[in-house]
Amino acid sequence: MIAVIDYGVGNLFSLVSSLRSVGAEATVTSDPAVLRAADKLVLPGVGAFGDAAEKLRRTGLDRLVREEAARGKDLLGICLGMQLLFQTSSEYGLHDGLGLLKGHVVPMAGVIPASLKIPHIGWNALHFVRPCPLLRYVRPNDCVYFVHSYYAADCEDSLVATTEYGAELTAVAARDNVMGCQFHPEKSGRVGLAILRAFCEGAAT
Repeated sequence: MIAVIDYGVGNLFSLVSSLRSVGAEATVTSDPAVLRAADKLVLPGVGAFGDAAEKLRRTGLDRLVREEAARGKDLLGICLGMQLLFQTSSEYGLHDGLGLLKGHVVPMAGVIPASLKIPHIGWNALHFVRPCPLLRYVRPNDCVYFVHSYYAADCEDSLVATTEYGAELTAVAARDNVMGCQFHPEKSGRVGLAILRAFCEGAAT
């Protein structure tokens, strides 16, 4: 069973529907017992990093996620959920993340050309940096759907794929059983479903 962690950060219906469409048994829960019993965890997220990190801490789910990842359970962070996997974020102040991946979440402003709109919203191609089982059903230059204003930097240890939006921005990161997609696989058509399918089948690096 795959548990989608519910800590009050958005509508998770489309994500659960996508997981079920690739044959997974999926549920949305904040119950620690259910999360610990799950085979895999998905950490979603929309909104501001600081608010989301505080909600995780307030519920104690930050400790649970760290503990389950340390036990070797597959964990997939999506969009803001991926950003929370890193050490810090400078979104509206400096905030601590889960520290499961090395790297820091920083603004696109000043990195991409001023002529490009922020947030980055739309379909962009994936550029592979190194092989990763999470992308085993995906081809280079397949497109996925992004919505973000910040991205993970200084994350060479876990960098799997980038996307070009005036600069090469982190799109996929993975190290051992901890994985993240900056884009929304549940909104990325067949390519996104293929990534979710790979995660469900076992995509630890």
